[in-house]
Amino acid sequence: MKDHTSSMFDLAVIGGGINGAGIARDAAGRGAKVILFEAGDLARGTSSSSTKLIHGGLRYLEHYEFALVRESLQERELLWGIAPHIIHPLRFVLPHVAGLRPRWLVRLGLFLYDHIGGRKRLPATQSIALTRHPAGAPLKPEFQTAFVYSDCWVDDARLVVLNARDAADRGAEVRTNSRVTCLTRVGDHWRVDAGGQSLLARAVVNAGGPGVLDVLAAVHIPATHGLRLVRGSHIVVPRLFEHEWAYFFQLPDGRIFFAIPYEHDFTLIGTTDADHTGGLDHIAASEEEIAYLCEGASRFFRKPVTPPDVVWSYAGVRALVDDHSGKPEAATRGYRLEMSDESEGAPLLNVYGGKITTYRHLAEEAMELLGERVTAMAGPGWTSTEQLPGGDFAVDGIDRLIERFRAEFPFFDGRTADRLCRAYGTAAFAIFAGAASLAECGVHFGHGLTQREVDHLVMREWARTAEDILWRRTKLGLRLSQREAAALDEFLKQMEVA
Repeated sequence: MKDHTSSMFDLAVIGGGINGAGIARDAAGRGAKVILFEAGDLARGTSSSSTKLIHGGLRYLEHYEFALVRESLQERELLWGIAPHIIHPLRFVLPHVAGLRPRWLVRLGLFLYDHIGGRKRLPATQSIALTRHPAGAPLKPEFQTAFVYSDCWVDDARLVVLNARDAADRGAEVRTNSRVTCLTRVGDHWRVDAGGQSLLARAVVNAGGPGVLDVLAAVHIPATHGLRLVRGSHIVVPRLFEHEWAYFFQLPDGRIFFAIPYEHDFTLIGTTDADHTGGLDHIAASEEEIAYLCEGASRFFRKPVTPPDVVWSYAGVRALVDDHSGKPEAATRGYRLEMSDESEGAPLLNVYGGKITTYRHLAEEAMELLGERVTAMAGPGWTSTEQLPGGDFAVDGIDRLIERFRAEFPFFDGRTADRLCRAYGTAAFAIFAGAASLAECGVHFGHGLTQREVDHLVMREWARTAEDILWRRTKLGLRLSQREAAALDEFLKQMEVA
C-alpha cells in the first residue's frame, strides 16, 4: 500500500452518491481540501435508480411530514435555478378515484403543497375535466376529473456527476473505484486506507447511502442508528401517451405511483415500496414488482400494460431512518446527521437517510456541523446560487440554448442536439468546439454518441465502462444495439490500455 500520509486533507468523503457528491462540492467551494472516495462508479446505486423527480413529496403530507415537504418544496425551484439543463418543470395529472381519498382531502393537500414551500415560478394547481383535456385521452373513461399540479424532473445520475465535477473544479480529488478498507482515528485526524493508498484527513463523512452501516462495520465503528432498507422498482415501456403531462395515480392498497414521459419514446412507471433484504451489489426489480406496476398502470390506461411490454426495469434501495413505521411507504424520507463527540477525537459525520431533492440543504447542514470542528469548512453557504457546470443560462432558456447549439453544429440531428444540451448545458459547446461535421467528432457509436463525447465522459466525468456511459452518463442503453454497446466497451478498453 502506497503511503501518502504526508498529505493532510481537511475532509474525506466516503460515498459517491448524491449526498457525498453534494457535501464534497460544498466543502471544496468553502476552500477546504477535500477527497471523495467511491467504491465503484459515481451514482452507481440509489442515486441513479430514483423516480427522477425533484419534488416536495405530496404523499408525505398524509404522514404528517410537513417539515420535510416544506424543506423539499423550498429546494425544488432553487435546484431548477442552478441546473436548468438537467432539471425542468413537469405538470402532474392526479385523477380522482371514487372510493379512495376524498376530493376535499386531495384539494387541501394540494393547497398546502402550493403554499408552504415558497412557490414562485411553477404554476399553481388547477382542476380539469379529463373528458376535455388531452391528458384524459389515454385514460379509461371512468376517470372524469383530475387535479393538475407542479413538480420537476431531474436526470438523477447527472446531478451526482455534475456535483462531483464542480467539486473537482474547485480543487477536490474524486477517486472512483476506490473502496475504503480502513479508518483509524489518530488523535485529531484520521488515517484513511482506500484503493491501495493511505492518507490523512481532519474529518470524515460517511455518506454510504444504503451501505452506511456496512462502512462502519468494515472499519469496526459501532452504529447508533438503525436503517430501514426499502427497495423501489421502476419499469420503462414504449410511450403510452403523446402529450408531455405526467400522471400521479392512487391505488386501492393506499400506495401511489407515477407514469412519466421518458427519453421521448418511452414511459417511466414507478415506484414500489418493499422492504429489502440481502446484498446491495445487484439490485433488480422482481417479477412480482414488475407485475404490480403493470397491473397498476392497466387500472388507468385504456391500453393494458403487461410484463412483455417492459423494455427496461431498474431498482434502487433507499436508506431510510428506521422510525419503526409499519408499512415501507410510511417510513420517513427525512434524514439525520450524526456527528461524533468531540471527546472521541477527529470528527466522523454519518449521514442517515435523505432524498435527492434535499441533498443540497443536507450538505449545507453538514458543513455547519463540520465547520464547528474544522476551520476550513466554516463560513457562509454558497451553493444555493452557484450554477452547476453547464447550468449558466436562464432558468427558462433551454429551448434557446438548443437552438444556438443546432445553429453552431447543424450536423447533429434534432434529437441528438436536444439530448446533448439537456445533458451538458453550455458545456456542450466546448465539447464539440471546432467540429464542422460528424466525421470530425471521431468514431460514431450510434444514436449521436461520438468519440468527442466519450472522451469528455472519460476525461472529465470519470466514466470507465460502457455501462457507466450508457446507463448513467446518458440513457443511450435504451437505444444502442448489443453490437454497438460491445464496440463502445472495446473502445474504452483500448483507451485504458493506451
